[in-house]
Amino acid sequence: MAKKDKDPLEEGAEALLGADAAVAEALDPIAGSSAMEAVGWLSDLGDQPQMRILCAGVIAAGLAGRSKRLTKAGLRMIAAHTLATEAKNVVKKRVDRSRPRSRSGENGHRLKPGKSRTKEESSFPSGHSAGAAAVAAAYARDFPEHRAAAAAGAGAIALAQIPRSAHYPTDVGVGLALGLLSEALLDPVLDPLFDWLQLSGDEPDE
Repeated sequence: MAKKDKDPLEEGAEALLGADAAVAEALDPIAGSSAMEAVGWLSDLGDQPQMRILCAGVIAAGLAGRSKRLTKAGLRMIAAHTLATEAKNVVKKRVDRSRPRSRSGENGHRLKPGKSRTKEESSFPSGHSAGAAAVAAAYARDFPEHRAAAAAGAGAIALAQIPRSAHYPTDVGVGLALGLLSEALLDPVLDPLFDWLQLSGDEPDE
């Protein structure tokens, strides 16, 4: 009997999972090193409290400086971060995956349906990546001249998750996608709100 060909999507998924496993194995020797401690500092900037403090700081700076543009950016940032956080939580509550540092066996990197609430079994997707991407995209929507810098910052926070063995590359990729999608979905909702709050318009701040 002829062997059934694999579905292209299945083959692609297997290739990505294989790459995840290879990356995790390659990074095992440097896990816990002093270099990774420095990377961890960068990674921690993407934690929820730090991200929310950043958003609140932008809002406060906008209000203090009577800058509609900055105030609007801060409000957009915190809204996008909130939605991205909820989105990743929905996935994490339905998918179990051991973090690279906690995996065991040749299938330890695989995803499976589950409802684990433990940190070490909630690798997928990366919440740091989702939050950082959402905040960066929201800021860039009001300050497009800083889009590259915002994207670089979010990218650095996201990529830092991999060498410290907190996440696999696919965790990071899906987290980034969730963050960008969350911000994009909020844009048509927030614009009418900003109009109502009289924060819209291209006129210079007073």
